[in-house]
Amino acid sequence: MQDQTRETSMSGIGQQETEQRTDAVSFTERMLASDGFMALFREGMGLVEATAAYLDGDGRAESKNLDRSIALAYASESMRLTTRLMQLTSWLLLQRAVNEGELTRDDAEREHRRVVVAMQESTIATDVFAQLPEKLRDLIVRSQSLQLRIHRIDSELKGVAAHREVANPVANQLGQLAAAFGSK
Repeated sequence: MQDQTRETSMSGIGQQETEQRTDAVSFTERMLASDGFMALFREGMGLVEATAAYLDGDGRAESKNLDRSIALAYASESMRLTTRLMQLTSWLLLQRAVNEGELTRDDAEREHRRVVVAMQESTIATDVFAQLPEKLRDLIVRSQSLQLRIHRIDSELKGVAAHREVANPVANQLGQLAAAFGSK
């Protein structure tokens, strides 16, 4: 009886070890907990500050001097810019909350479903975009670059979360083999 109990517990240990060894390393989660994330966070917050300062200051003055059609494009693109930055800021703040222990990764996943990092397609013609003030164009391009990087990270993070939810068939098979051979 003792041998059977020992064998059962040994096979359970083998199964746990097998499952632990087959867990994939999430480079995305490690990056989010690193100095690399803090650099991304500072870049995002700096871009928000620069955009707010521009739109409330020089941008307001520059927009008054634009032709009507370009002024309409200015208004439209500045709205897209601020919407994009609000989405990115929400995402960055959520990730920082996980890093600082304010949220668990699971809590962040639940909140993450509400924070959408949607890639926005610009509908503005290239020749009209070229007539927008240089500073606005620069802020738009910088925000799109940041959005692309965050979208990639977000997609990878969602892939990691999806991977956690799906049972690993290889780990299950290895666990069954360990249990079968451990019991002989």
